[in-house]
Amino acid sequence: MTTGATTRRADGNLPAELTSFVGRRQELAEARRLLSAGRLLTLTGVGGVGKTRLALRLAAETARGHPHGAWLADLAPLAAGELLAGTVAQSVGCHRHDLEGLREHLRDKRMLLVLDNCEHLLPACAALVTELLAVGPGVRIVATSRQPLHVPGESLLEVPPLAVPAEPGAESRTGPGRPGSGPDGLPGADRAGAAGLVPAQPDPVSRSAPDQAADPGARLEASPEVSSEAVSLFADRVAAVVPGFRVHAGNSVAVTRLCRRLDGIPLAIELAAVRMRVLSVEQILDRIDDRFRLLAQGVRVAMPRQRTLRALVDWSYDLCSPEERALWRRLSVFSGGWDLEAAAEVCCSAELPREAVPDVLGALVDKSVVLRREDGWGVRYEMLETLRQYGEERLSESGARVALRLRHRDWCRELAARAEDEWFGPNQMRWLGRLRREQANVRAALEFCLSEPGEAWAALEIGAAMWSHRLSWTSPSEGHHWLERALAAGTAPGSARAKALWVDAWLVLLRGDAAAARPLLEECRALSERLGDEAAVAGAVHITGFAALLAGDFPRAFALLEEALARRRALGCRGHGWVTLFQLAMAAVFMDDPRAPGLCEEVLETARRERAEWSVSYGLWIVALDRWRRGDAEAAVTMMRDAIRVKVRCHDHLGLAQCLEGLAWILAGQGRRARAAELLGAAHMVWRSIGTSLSGLGHLARFHDRCEEGLRRDLGDERFAAGFLRGSELTLDAAAAYALEDGPAPEAGDAEQEPGLAALLTRREREIAELVAQGLSNRQIAEELVIAQRTAENHVENILRKLGFTSRAQVIRAWNPRQAG
Repeated sequence: MTTGATTRRADGNLPAELTSFVGRRQELAEARRLLSAGRLLTLTGVGGVGKTRLALRLAAETARGHPHGAWLADLAPLAAGELLAGTVAQSVGCHRHDLEGLREHLRDKRMLLVLDNCEHLLPACAALVTELLAVGPGVRIVATSRQPLHVPGESLLEVPPLAVPAEPGAESRTGPGRPGSGPDGLPGADRAGAAGLVPAQPDPVSRSAPDQAADPGARLEASPEVSSEAVSLFADRVAAVVPGFRVHAGNSVAVTRLCRRLDGIPLAIELAAVRMRVLSVEQILDRIDDRFRLLAQGVRVAMPRQRTLRALVDWSYDLCSPEERALWRRLSVFSGGWDLEAAAEVCCSAELPREAVPDVLGALVDKSVVLRREDGWGVRYEMLETLRQYGEERLSESGARVALRLRHRDWCRELAARAEDEWFGPNQMRWLGRLRREQANVRAALEFCLSEPGEAWAALEIGAAMWSHRLSWTSPSEGHHWLERALAAGTAPGSARAKALWVDAWLVLLRGDAAAARPLLEECRALSERLGDEAAVAGAVHITGFAALLAGDFPRAFALLEEALARRRALGCRGHGWVTLFQLAMAAVFMDDPRAPGLCEEVLETARRERAEWSVSYGLWIVALDRWRRGDAEAAVTMMRDAIRVKVRCHDHLGLAQCLEGLAWILAGQGRRARAAELLGAAHMVWRSIGTSLSGLGHLARFHDRCEEGLRRDLGDERFAAGFLRGSELTLDAAAAYALEDGPAPEAGDAEQEPGLAALLTRREREIAELVAQGLSNRQIAEELVIAQRTAENHVENILRKLGFTSRAQVIRAWNPRQAG
């Protein structure tokens, strides 16, 4: 088996492999067979055995058979099953993060989904997998778990440890289920470095020096005794920390005995290899034998290989300094990673001063306990789930679990409070990015607050403070999920509850559910007035005005929002005040109030003055609508497209839907009716994807209905429906590109000239359909159009799906009359 980077994959989010992959030929072949015969494959095995790495390699090697990509959803950070569907939806690029949105997204798709680390959410995972397999025959799922899911149709493949050399005179451990490679819990490129892997069964033929330098397997001298996956892994990992290390006749007996002692478990081998910085193979072996003898004297309740891994992790833990052990335990409270600032804030103590944390954290990185990775925002750290769970267990044993969870909660509270204070300013986009990165930590803190007696008040504070960054949730529905639970658990009539009530009302209004918002606002107004909480009163007035705006009652909305703006400004709330001003401007525009131009310009100029880029996009949107209403359509189109560019950059799908709607209205007024119909369809796709009903957004629904009525009258019902359908089938990125006129979707004139089935296709798809009708293969189409073959294959798949065809022959028959004419 060759080594190196994985073959280039199709669409999806599979991480690149940064380390080589060893062996697993039999397991991969069996996994491919099981996956082709069925639609659900669960890889089981002990922690650290390489389930994740095998699943990712399987996904990468079979990705070409899934036109809509191979996608990874890492479930380890999830504490409970309620957000499982939303997490999976977010991982596969679905923009509506709930079960219904996920089902809709997967319908008619041919894709592979990897659900990694299912064991702590087995009932929820089993239920979700059952739902997803029922969506359609094109979805296949690979799950990794220490236990089966017990779902009908499930195929099981137990992932054994790596092959190790047999004891002298004994039979080598090979055959069906022969061990393979890769440490468990390596879902990303950054985790891949935790276990460098090299080819199994190196060729015993001697190599020249240049060949040895090029092949990592050359670190093993030719010897049948050491030609095993486990020894290859150990040799490669040691060579990474001890340059020049080789397995040779002098140390091969000790190395093979060590790999046997570790049962070929990749994570155990990785941890042992790191110790070669200071110890010899024999010294490591002596210490591990001591550890195993101690373990054997205790209660033997675990499976043998689980005892092996536990003993190895115990040994690694004991070899850490007291400061390193303390930090290991404390870092286990983080979910989804952390940065240096967070580690110092949460984990420092009298025994581990803040200034010492960077060096101690670096030592844990050196020992492969902590993984370091870099992204566009800086350096972050994380632990393999097996080691995080071990640290959490040790933390509980120390009696400090609740204390550390409280510190982690306070860190999340401070993070949310700072985000709220600073969101309206030049760091707005950075806060959006940071809160998305810390989403798993915020979820973990909220789950702790809602499960620990007396802590619901903190969940109210954290959830309510996130109002200004609703994009940090997967959708308004997730924010409502947390606040609904917190309001039910924290019933004390304080300011935290009052604020949470108006924030929750705002979120359910964004979902189009005015009925659910009404009792929340009534309670908020009564409670805030009883408490004399002016900020909460302002919030209640503000969101009541927003509800009137959504209901299309513009005069009432204007009066309430004007009052709310005065209250916000009197309190010095710049961010709250700007949002209120923006909504006041909307009411003015939609009721044709003469104050509308001045209010709209104030919205935009205030956001620009504060250098709040996300807010600027909303300012552009409302000014564009005002310009359009006053007859300046060209300026309106330019500003609307400028707003779309920002929406795409900050993943604001609600805002993007508003921009697509607005642009459609403007283009319809310019006579570009076919394109307007397609943009209405694209907006419909985005509204559905985020779980929002346009019918509940009365201020927009009125203009939408007026635009649709005019388009149906001018285009006719059939041509309008065809254009709307084309737009609704675009992906989110394609919809944005089309709105910017950067995409391949059809121009208005093209759509109006194409008869019959061709009208259902984009311009590029019609071009490819013509070539299919001429009998060209996908490869020939790719060569003709100078595109990738994979791109041609995807286009052909889309053509068949849109036309309701099942074969290329049907395309040929449908297009032959066009050729004859």
